[in-house]
Amino acid sequence: MLVSVIIPYYKKQKFINKTIRSVLNQTYRNFEIIIVNDEPGHFSKKILTSLQKKDKRIKIISNYKNIGAGLSRNKAIKVSKGKYIAFIDSDDLWKKNKLRLQINLMKKFKYNISHTAYNIIDENNKKLAIRKSRNLNYTNLIKSCDIGLSTVMIKKNLLKKDILFSNFTTKEDYYLWLKLAKSGHTFYYIKQPLSYWRNTKDSLSSYTFQKIIDSFKLYYHFEKNLFISFFRTIILSLNFLLKKKDDRRYS
Repeated sequence: MLVSVIIPYYKKQKFINKTIRSVLNQTYRNFEIIIVNDEPGHFSKKILTSLQKKDKRIKIISNYKNIGAGLSRNKAIKVSKGKYIAFIDSDDLWKKNKLRLQINLMKKFKYNISHTAYNIIDENNKKLAIRKSRNLNYTNLIKSCDIGLSTVMIKKNLLKKDILFSNFTTKEDYYLWLKLAKSGHTFYYIKQPLSYWRNTKDSLSSYTFQKIIDSFKLYYHFEKNLFISFFRTIILSLNFLLKKKDDRRYS
């Protein structure tokens, strides 16, 4: 059963080789890798072309201009051929049994979507903490985004024209998770930490002010109410701080 692995690329030349290696080293071998180059220019093209030579399963899509991670992933989804889609960012890593374990559990229990625990590492691969979660539906997901993008595997037929990533600078993945959850889907949780999320200083995920703005826009899209959207943004921020506290406890 083919799995399409989708990777948006933007200024991650320091890490992309390790990311691709962690995918190519998977014990589950039936996959394609679709890298979307969101950094137009000769330098990024040279880096990704050299990666493509390593394995015939690697495909490159090049954007004419920078469009962001969410819209880049949407382009890859449209051309993907797998029954399942797995996402990984271009500075994250997978454990070698990630795909095999996840797809086996999804087939066994008939899951449409799954996500896993994941380790948090720094720029030098030092483990900082472990991030844990649970089964998530719309009711609990709207309060806190406890899903690591690089841990998610999903059946492709769930992703439709109106259920895709948003064009937000951040929270583009949270938007999609809420869309799916609101449609009645559960994100089933696998307790094993099968991925590594890299916490870097220049990561978009570290832009606190931008995250607050995008959180408000996201909640207003779903709630259509300024007060509720503002309230949910505050709750999301508080839950984020609580998760950081738990990270220290688990490390």
